[in-house]
Amino acid sequence: MDTDKKRYYISVSHHLIQDAPYESAEFEVLMTEAEKTKLMDKLEDLNREDEYTFKRAFIPYKSADHDDAPQEFNDKLIDVYAFLYDIGDEKTKRTIEGMKILGKMRHTDYDHEGYEDSPLNK
Repeated sequence: MDTDKKRYYISVSHHLIQDAPYESAEFEVLMTEAEKTKLMDKLEDLNREDEYTFKRAFIPYKSADHDDAPQEFNDKLIDVYAFLYDIGDEKTKRTIEGMKILGKMRHTDYDHEGYEDSPLNK
């Protein structure tokens, strides 16, 4: 084990990094201090995007098809999971692969046949 790495417990849904196990931790990873800082920044970005997307949800007459906020949130979420996948152990990698979240979020149904001529397809 790398001596400069420490074990952390991560909850993406709660935007938390803890050094002790807790009930809502989704992942357990070994990280350097630099990797921890990078993950903290990514979770902060995700939290800001989550708040912004939530606020935009209540704008009347705003179609989600024409709102970039959900896509920006998805991009931040992909970034967090991709980073966890890169630094994670085999269990973390298998969990993220099992979620099938990376592929689903990268390929929306707008790419399916029939959407190419839709005026709602950006």
